[in-house]
Amino acid sequence: MLEGSYNPLFVVLSILVAILASFTALDMASRVTATQPRRTAARWLLAGGVAMGCGIWSMHFVGMLAFRLPIPLGYDLWLTLQSLLVAIAASIFALWLVSRPTLPHLRLALGALLMGLGIAWMHYVGMAALRMQPDIQYDRLWFVLSIVIAVAASWSALYIAFRLRTAEYALPPRLVAAAVMGLAIVGMHYTGMAAAQFPEGAVCGAAGEGGVPTEWLAACVVLLTVGVMAVVLTISLFEQRMQARLLHLRNSMLAASLDDARKELFHASQHDALTRLPNRQLVHERIEQMIEDDNAFVVMSIDMDGFRHINGTFGAQTGDAVLVDISERLRQLLPAEDLVGRMGGDQFVIASALSIPADIDAQCERIILAVNSVRVAGRDLRMTGSLGVVVHSGGGVTAPQLVAMAETAMRCAKQSGRNSHVMFADWMNDTAEQDARLLEDLRKAIGTSQLFLHYQPRVHANSGRISGAEALIRWRHPEHGYIPAERIIRLGEHNGLIETLGAWVLEEACRQMRSWQDAGHDNWRISVNLSGRQLGSQKLLEDVRHALQHSELAPARLILEISEGAVMRDTDNAINVLRSLAGLGVGISIDDFGTGHSSLLHLKRLPATEIKIDPAFVVSLEESDEDVVIVSAIVALAHALNLQVVAEGIETPGQRAYVERLGCDHLQGYLLGRPVSAENFMRLHSGDARQAALDARLTSLQGAADPL
Repeated sequence: MLEGSYNPLFVVLSILVAILASFTALDMASRVTATQPRRTAARWLLAGGVAMGCGIWSMHFVGMLAFRLPIPLGYDLWLTLQSLLVAIAASIFALWLVSRPTLPHLRLALGALLMGLGIAWMHYVGMAALRMQPDIQYDRLWFVLSIVIAVAASWSALYIAFRLRTAEYALPPRLVAAAVMGLAIVGMHYTGMAAAQFPEGAVCGAAGEGGVPTEWLAACVVLLTVGVMAVVLTISLFEQRMQARLLHLRNSMLAASLDDARKELFHASQHDALTRLPNRQLVHERIEQMIEDDNAFVVMSIDMDGFRHINGTFGAQTGDAVLVDISERLRQLLPAEDLVGRMGGDQFVIASALSIPADIDAQCERIILAVNSVRVAGRDLRMTGSLGVVVHSGGGVTAPQLVAMAETAMRCAKQSGRNSHVMFADWMNDTAEQDARLLEDLRKAIGTSQLFLHYQPRVHANSGRISGAEALIRWRHPEHGYIPAERIIRLGEHNGLIETLGAWVLEEACRQMRSWQDAGHDNWRISVNLSGRQLGSQKLLEDVRHALQHSELAPARLILEISEGAVMRDTDNAINVLRSLAGLGVGISIDDFGTGHSSLLHLKRLPATEIKIDPAFVVSLEESDEDVVIVSAIVALAHALNLQVVAEGIETPGQRAYVERLGCDHLQGYLLGRPVSAENFMRLHSGDARQAALDARLTSLQGAADPL
């Protein structure tokens, strides 16, 4: 047998190449596993398989180049390429196997067997590339042992690659694993070389023409293998860095997005979703901060009057658009440092640094004016707002308490006629003790300048001239300011003071009507509201008679207004009292007609001379066809019963046009005049009387001229 020897330098080189190939295999396994798109993963699988196969094949041939025989050696080109393809195929299979989500023991064993056989095939095909004559003889024991080592090396390589494929910061473990895998593959190669026996006198058939010289093969193998693995590893390292940068960028973007989302969620938790104004929580926090700053400021609560009707008539979408428009108007009207928040529904809260009473009144008027008309989807909608105001100047109150006080004052503004503002006062906290103090003050106020009447004009629908006025009670408390009329009536009714209070109102209204009559207003009439308790009093008839006689006023100049609800409490007694009053010659008006319980049933029994249509129907005439039908029916019914019709609550020219077209006889509302004192009433409306006198004079002159 020919004796062979090994070049130590090439042996070491083969070991290094095996380790480098193993490291490439481990790196490629991690790249294939970490890559998500299938096409990209397939490209990495192919590139990794080629690099790993070239590495294993290079180690084999470097090892063979390290082997020396005393005869010239060469290698068959086709068999050499065939062994390379086998190595690449085995490597691709190995990478595919370890990139699977799981690697059960049976699959690992079968994979190791196939890969081991592939490596052994590559080795022995490479040996056959020598084309020895006679053929190489193999020791069976060493041959089988080399295959076992190939399978065992494949098993360890697959297992290690599978375990390390997703490990982070795995460079040291990968180097150790690559060394183990490289030594195992080298062990298989040199075991196979030990199994080879070359007969004495054998020659290498590939050493001549048609074979590849060993020197040229050595250079090509080393350059090709190292080049391929270097390129693949460089690309892998570059992509790892790029992915690390992308991951860092994604993490940064994710962190920024999460931070933006957190800020957005925090903002949403403190702001109203519809108007983007601060919600109740943030309003309280801002007001608490203003309290801590220890500066004087005011808190206002504004609520839209009749907003439910807009929602019901036009739908929630229009209602939302109205709220958005109002919020924008408030933000544009008020300084940037002022707080504007939405408490829910149609209620808004304002906190402002204004503290001078005159400034507060002016600011409130501007706010109410700003919300009086909104424009939504090309449609102008008439709105009114009730505003409650509380001034903070210390005292240890909290933000929720201040807001509650402003809301209480706002409700008083609604009771006082709406579309106005009211300053908070202690009496508004409805307690028995405060009621008792206020009641005592009311007793003392009767007959003094604290208690007085305001007058709201009534207008003829046809001529547009004043036909009279409605008397409305007012109380200017020396400490608390204006007290709403509803509160005055409630105190009087619940404490037996309503008869005294009612008698005073009758006396004062009749006296004023007599004064206007003496001033030339012979066609005016004065209307006075009666409460339900007055209607049940035996003294009412005498009070009315006394007021008329004391002022020497004709009964026809007085109209007594009574609500349907008051009549329904004790129908028979109420009808008898009203008939007695009608017997005096005074007019009887059914107030708020259309909202009672038994209007049609008892209307024919009541000695009424007129009915007043409830403002709830009038305010919606421009938007609601149903309300137009209802008002038209009320007018037709009243005229059929020879009753006059008064439309009250008119606030827009459109509403006035509707009620005039529908046939109402008299008109009343803020559009035609607000309640004012008797002096201001004459100043504002006396010109109407002079015009009437002039018209009468012209008529008489025309009558005298006709015969000519």
